[in-house]
Amino acid sequence: MAAAQTLTYAIGEVSPYINWQYFFHAWQFPSGIAADVIGDQSQDTACSCGCAHPHPPAQVEEGRRLYHDAQSLLQTLDEKQYVTRCRYQICEANASGDDIIIYRDNQSQVNFPCLRQQHDISPDRPNLCISDFIRPVGQGQRDKLGVFAASVDGRIEQLYPDDPYLHMLAETLGDRLAEATADLAHQQIRRHYWGYAPDEHLTVADLHASRYQGIRPAVGYSSLPDVSLNHILDRIIDFSAIGIRVLESGMMIPHGSVSGLMISHPRAQYFILGPIGDDQLADYARRRGLPVEVLRKYLSQNLA
Repeated sequence: MAAAQTLTYAIGEVSPYINWQYFFHAWQFPSGIAADVIGDQSQDTACSCGCAHPHPPAQVEEGRRLYHDAQSLLQTLDEKQYVTRCRYQICEANASGDDIIIYRDNQSQVNFPCLRQQHDISPDRPNLCISDFIRPVGQGQRDKLGVFAASVDGRIEQLYPDDPYLHMLAETLGDRLAEATADLAHQQIRRHYWGYAPDEHLTVADLHASRYQGIRPAVGYSSLPDVSLNHILDRIIDFSAIGIRVLESGMMIPHGSVSGLMISHPRAQYFILGPIGDDQLADYARRRGLPVEVLRKYLSQNLA
């Protein structure tokens, strides 16, 4: 198994991968505003109420001022040579039920427990778990799995402490730059470093729409809601190598950080875990090696 690697990007290199719709969402603009502000027709043009009428001119103009300020700050960050980084490792792995066994070397392995959907789904669709997309251990052949973490230079989030507007602008751009770094790194990993999709040619809009082969489920999001899983990933690839500190809760500092898995299975798909029952909570706590009450806190949004 190859050792963990670090990819480093200039701000100007990664900023074209920013998903501006999520940036505007952080500033409480309605869905679809990016299309009117930037003229990016690849963005969803529906507003928050679900209709397709244009956004009010004053709102669009406010969005344009915000976008202009964001572009100016990105240029400043690039000129001052701030960078973003992605730490990743392609590991051998197998699925064992709802767990993923990640092999660190010939002598040790890490157990990465996952959760399975429990709510009613249509008869022709299974209740999914991330481990479903990894080769089962009983087949006698190891699969591959990517582990990653991406982050911005932590100093970005400390900029302009005496200017609330510019400080928040730097923070929200930091969040988007971390996600953009994950998008760019994942693209390069698929095409070159892992190389399972060498002929892939996708636009940035395609990346934002997840039209690539495989998935990149992130810790703390819909299919991996337990942020304490970051402690497991940290042991594998050493988040500190790119300046990430993992708190006791599993949250990461800088806030502009994202971590998770990279899965290559051509039929892998993103899904929402949804509510889980006490039975799965207890089973997960056993597999996770933590008290039920601790995990009840981490999974409060998913408890039925």
